Amino acid sequence: MVGIVSLIITAVLVAADQILKLLVDSSLKPIGEKAFADGFIGWKYVENTGAAFGSFSENTTLLSIATGIVLLVGIYLIAFNKIKSKYYRICAVMIVAGGLGNLIDRIFRGYVIDYIEFQFIDFAIFNFADILVTVGSVLLMGFLIADIIKDKKKGDSNG
Repeated sequence: MVGIVSLIITAVLVAADQILKLLVDSSLKPIGEKAFADGFIGWKYVENTGAAFGSFSENTTLLSIATGIVLLVGIYLIAFNKIKSKYYRICAVMIVAGGLGNLIDRIFRGYVIDYIEFQFIDFAIFNFADILVTVGSVLLMGFLIADIIKDKKKGDSNG
């Protein structure tokens, strides 16, 4: 049951990402950019043919295949409840949902729609799927580090 619920949440996050990108495509693409919180965050339409920060832009097919393989493994782990920790499962759902959202773009558009721009710093323009992957990955690293520290403390108190 946990696996099904996790897959449903994944699907909802992917749908939210795709709806946001459709809205951006129809309303922001024609004008290019729009101020939101001027000087802090703005909306800027970008067609990203690569991965993070435009890397791999010349190898979209290879990038899509590699992403697809990783996502299939993630979907399997989620669907069959192979990730027992609820914290790790939340991270996996976020990472897989974000990866799927951007993979759908690469397959059906040939590029990923990015639209969120930090104006106060020189940083890549990104999207909701990127946020999911980034937050899921950072949380995963944090949980892993916490578990390593907890295991080390437990080992030190036993020895």
